[in-house]
Amino acid sequence: MASFSNNTRTTPLRQRMQEDMVMRGLGSHTQQDYIRHVRRFATFLGRAPDTATVADIRHFQLYQHENGVGPATINSTVSALRFLYTVTLKRRDMARALVITRNPRKLPDVLSMEEAARLLEAAPGIKYKAALGVAYGAGLRVSEVAHLKVDDIDSTRMLIRVEQGKGRKDRNALLSPQLLELLRLWWREGKRRGVMLPHGWLFPGRSRTDPISSRQLHRAVQEAAEVAGIHKRVSPHTLRHSFATHLLEDGTDIRVSQVLLGHSKLETTALYAKVSTRTIHAVAGPLDRLMALMEGKTPDD
Repeated sequence: MASFSNNTRTTPLRQRMQEDMVMRGLGSHTQQDYIRHVRRFATFLGRAPDTATVADIRHFQLYQHENGVGPATINSTVSALRFLYTVTLKRRDMARALVITRNPRKLPDVLSMEEAARLLEAAPGIKYKAALGVAYGAGLRVSEVAHLKVDDIDSTRMLIRVEQGKGRKDRNALLSPQLLELLRLWWREGKRRGVMLPHGWLFPGRSRTDPISSRQLHRAVQEAAEVAGIHKRVSPHTLRHSFATHLLEDGTDIRVSQVLLGHSKLETTALYAKVSTRTIHAVAGPLDRLMALMEGKTPDD
C-alpha cells in the first residue's frame, strides 16, 4: 500500500503523483495546490487516500459543504483528486464519484479611471507604483507582475513579454509610453538602490535574487486603497478587471482584449461588458422608444 502522510517526508504515493504532474506539464502552482488538497483529504480520512472508498469520497464532499467550504475550493479539490485517482492510481470509479459544485459568477469590482489614478498615486513607493501600474496598464495577473524580469520589457516593440502565464502560455502584453516611463523611473531608482540585477527580476522582493511576493502586492494595494479613500474591495486583480473594463469602454474590440488578457475563452472576456457603464449607457432603453412613439417622435428627435 502506498501512502500520503501529512508530514514533510515525500512518500511513495506523493512522489508518483508529483512525477505524473511533471510529465503532463502541470505548472508548479498547480502541483502545490493538488498536493495540498490531497493532503487535506488524507487528513479527513485518517489514512492514505489510496485506501479510500466511493463512500469516503461522498462523506468528504458532504463534510466540505457542511463546513462552509467555498465552491472554488471544492472544485479545485475535485480536480486534484480526479488527477490522483484517474492518472496516478488508475481508479476511475473514484474519480466518477467526485461532484463539481456550481460556482455563482459574481460581477467583479471595477475602479473608475479616477479611482485607479488615486490608487496608483497613493502606492507606497515607486516600486509599488510601477508594479501596480503594470497590473492596471497592461492587465497582468498578480503572479505575472511578480515574475517579470527586466528583459521582459521590450521598449523597441512596445511590448511586455509574459512567459508561462496562466495555463503555461506565453503572450505579449500592452506597453504604453506612460507605463514605459513609469517603469524607467523605477529602474533608475532600483539601480541607485543596488537592487536591480542584470537580467534579474523587474520587481525584486526582500532579497534582490527573489521576486516580489503576491502577498506584498496585495498588501500594497490595500494600503494604497485606504490612503486614497477607496472603499471598494480592492486587490491587484481589481486592477486587471479595471484594465479590461476600460478597454471595452474605449471601444477596443473584444477579441483584441481577449488576446491582451490571455483568456482562452471569449466568454471570459465578455463578462466585462456586463460591468462597463459606458456600454450600458450606450443602449437605448425600450421605454425611451415607447414614450417617443406615444409622443409622435423618433427616439433621436
